[in-house]
Amino acid sequence: MTIEHEAVVSPMRRAAAGMPGKVWLVGGGPGDADLLTLKAARLLANARVVLYDHLVGEGVLALLPVQARRICVGKRSRKHSMPQEEINALLVRLAGEGNDVVRLKGGDPYVFGRGAEEALALAEAGIEFEVVPGITSAQGMASYGGIPLTHRGLATSVVFATGHCREGGEDPDWAALARPHQTVVIYMGLARLDTICRELMAHGLPATTPAALVEQATTSRQRVVEGALGGLPALAAQHRVAAPALIVVGDVVRLRSDLAWFHPAPPAWTWAVREHALTA
Repeated sequence: MTIEHEAVVSPMRRAAAGMPGKVWLVGGGPGDADLLTLKAARLLANARVVLYDHLVGEGVLALLPVQARRICVGKRSRKHSMPQEEINALLVRLAGEGNDVVRLKGGDPYVFGRGAEEALALAEAGIEFEVVPGITSAQGMASYGGIPLTHRGLATSVVFATGHCREGGEDPDWAALARPHQTVVIYMGLARLDTICRELMAHGLPATTPAALVEQATTSRQRVVEGALGGLPALAAQHRVAAPALIVVGDVVRLRSDLAWFHPAPPAWTWAVREHALTA
């Protein structure tokens, strides 16, 4: 039984019958609600209990029914509203009580989203689950930022890496990330930007390698700061780049001047200030 096509058994009836619910781990995409899969949109439209992250776009959350129970379990850089172990336990408990649960995650659940950890916890508890893929942030950034991930003659491969290492964890394989003729996209790396740039250069990438920071990709707040690898930390400070932002390194960044098509509209308050200035 799914919440997509069939009537949902109420949590009370399920609990009385000793029936657990089901959990859908749903990729919410990079921010723009129009980039959701049809399956994800159907699930959201019928959701009753939703656990969601901070990185889920406002337009995506707007698709939820008004009566849906919403539980924010989001994570920001160094700020977790709920530890991962508690999220896992909450999913198991809610489904065990007979609830059908949508676990809504930014991007794709299995790309730096810790979706596999949640799926393993559900599997160990005997809870039925399903994973609904989403467009990961790097793909959204590439299309909306005008920076293709691969391009003949410039990049024959692409690598996704995380710049955020848990305490005591291993650093990225810098030598592998610094190989020529590839595009590197680093998630959650803004806080370590100085270290990332320094290590990539120490392992062979020239300081002149094209690089960019893409903030809040695909949304109305998208910003792209473009420069060279050696000067990227200074540019980030100058433009006050804030998370969530992706780090992109590689010759494909040079194509942005020709391929950038997405021009976010200024926030509403900008227009209000401009209108006031014109009429003052």
